[in-house]
Amino acid sequence: MFYKIAKRLLDIIVSIIAIIIFSPVYLIISLLIVFDGCKGPILTEINDRVGLDGKIFRMYKFRSMILRAHDWDYYLKIHPDWQKYYEEWKKVGKLPADVDPRITKVGKLIRKTDLDEIPQFFNVLLGNMSVVGPRAPYKKELEGYIKKYPEIKRYIKATYSVKPGITGIWQISGRNAISIPDRFRMEAGYAKRKNIFEDIKIIIKTPLVMIFRKGVLE
Repeated sequence: MFYKIAKRLLDIIVSIIAIIIFSPVYLIISLLIVFDGCKGPILTEINDRVGLDGKIFRMYKFRSMILRAHDWDYYLKIHPDWQKYYEEWKKVGKLPADVDPRITKVGKLIRKTDLDEIPQFFNVLLGNMSVVGPRAPYKKELEGYIKKYPEIKRYIKATYSVKPGITGIWQISGRNAISIPDRFRMEAGYAKRKNIFEDIKIIIKTPLVMIFRKGVLE
């Protein structure tokens, strides 16, 4: 009970402070997206993710992709050469940012700096995310991981027994340099420990990891 109350208080305090600090950045990024030349909303159109207890929720992120980015049938008619990207995407429902042709110019910039993630502090205030927790994947992405790495099935329930986070043990420990099975093992371990001091440690370490970009695929 202590952990649950302390974690919620920490989430509220950190997210309010972050929203205030980032308020000028929210405005600047919103304007950049509007004037980027790629029509569409400021926030990602479709961003349904796997959250607490496997329930689906909408994660807020700045739009970093072209409009209708997930409508591959539409774009393959216009860009037949994207077939190779589509085949890769089908495996896990995701492409590395440095090769994904659907990412906009502004999108590349905000992804490189992780600034596309900052609207998630509103998710934290709403209560469907935490500042610290396991990463929230797309449903198709998670299904792809399970199919490719069936050994992670034993970690899924524990991993999503807590709210997903903006940052977490995976992000500060090497991120994409860590294998998928190891990532789920780490996140399941974090979820089981329920240690508020570990949360604080992860929050403190996150800015340094963002600066040095350890394990990030550009």
